[in-house]
Amino acid sequence: MNWIKWALGGATLAPRWADSLAVQIRWLARRVEWHLLGNHVLANAKALVFAGLFFAGEEAERWLAQGLSIYERQLPEQILADGGHFELSPMYHAIILEDLLDLVNLARSTGHADGRVFAGLPEIIGRMRVWLAVMTHPDGGPSFFNDAAFGIAPSRADLDRYADRLGLPAIAEPGDGVHHLASSGYVRVNDQDMAAILDVAPIGPDYIPGHAHADTLSFELSLGTERIIVNGGTSTYAPGPLREAQRATAAHSTVEVEGENSSEVWASFRVARRARIRELGIDRSPDGVRVSASHDGYRRLVGAPVCRRTWTFRNRALAVSDEVSRTRATAAVARFFLGPGVTITTGQDRSSGTIASERGRRLGWALDAQGRIEAATWYPTFGTARPITFLAAPLVAGRLTATFDWP
Repeated sequence: MNWIKWALGGATLAPRWADSLAVQIRWLARRVEWHLLGNHVLANAKALVFAGLFFAGEEAERWLAQGLSIYERQLPEQILADGGHFELSPMYHAIILEDLLDLVNLARSTGHADGRVFAGLPEIIGRMRVWLAVMTHPDGGPSFFNDAAFGIAPSRADLDRYADRLGLPAIAEPGDGVHHLASSGYVRVNDQDMAAILDVAPIGPDYIPGHAHADTLSFELSLGTERIIVNGGTSTYAPGPLREAQRATAAHSTVEVEGENSSEVWASFRVARRARIRELGIDRSPDGVRVSASHDGYRRLVGAPVCRRTWTFRNRALAVSDEVSRTRATAAVARFFLGPGVTITTGQDRSSGTIASERGRRLGWALDAQGRIEAATWYPTFGTARPITFLAAPLVAGRLTATFDWP
């Protein structure tokens, strides 16, 4: 696709380069990655469509028909009603959104914009842009749910500028209030300069959870353009302890029970038994917003404990209440990972203190238990690591409430 973009931009492909490109497309046409599915198949389809419109002849027409057939079958399945890509990774969502913008661009420049698949793309793109807006922090970067990192996909701002150049309709910014992505499962709450993104979603499609993390009921919170509470991020796909640790529940701002993962992530892209959301409730009132959900990811443990988390937003404060139902004594801990440059102090009782952002924004925190502050690592891009800290506290008798407030 990059070679073809380069050529369509005015460059000339030498004959042997064009021959090589045709050989590669011919190979791909016989080896579409149906064994991997998901974003892989959409990328294959894009390459076939690009080649089909770039080359001439019967073989090129077959490539074009094959690519369009894949899109016609896969887009209704992979792009959910709320616009989210079904693998539920903001990073891959942005990559696929760019691909669809490229297809609109290509179709217009080659006179194929009226084709059945091409004609439906602007509406799909509009839904995807809305989803990405909800899942993007005020700093312009993606939220870190499932596999996500900076520097891999184009930014939301870049994608919006691309859509503007193509003359596609603008979308509304997520304003104050609750934004529920009902099909994919995420909830965003905005209140003035606070933005919180809550994971009350499945980990992904049942048959392709390869980019999933065990992050159910985690959340991220920004004040202004600074990330205050975060998830751990992704820096590698290589098999081994680091990949396992980054996908683990213990790397996310949520509750871990008995030292186990809420979904059984294993190898680099595998998941066995996985958490499923139950009893989601969203209550809006003049006093604030309350979001509550539970998951059954620990049903495999003795006593089949169920985790419930409730976020209550009121008067520039957030109360996070956790409960683990139990028929026996169960060890559970809640972790709140603090963003890069964010510092935390605690009083002598270890149940309250202050948080300060890199730019001097201050928050208060309080627990109804004794907490501890520990060192951790944040993985914002592939191949990098940054030191951060986290606040952790046990669920005493299966319960914990943590409160954060800010001026």
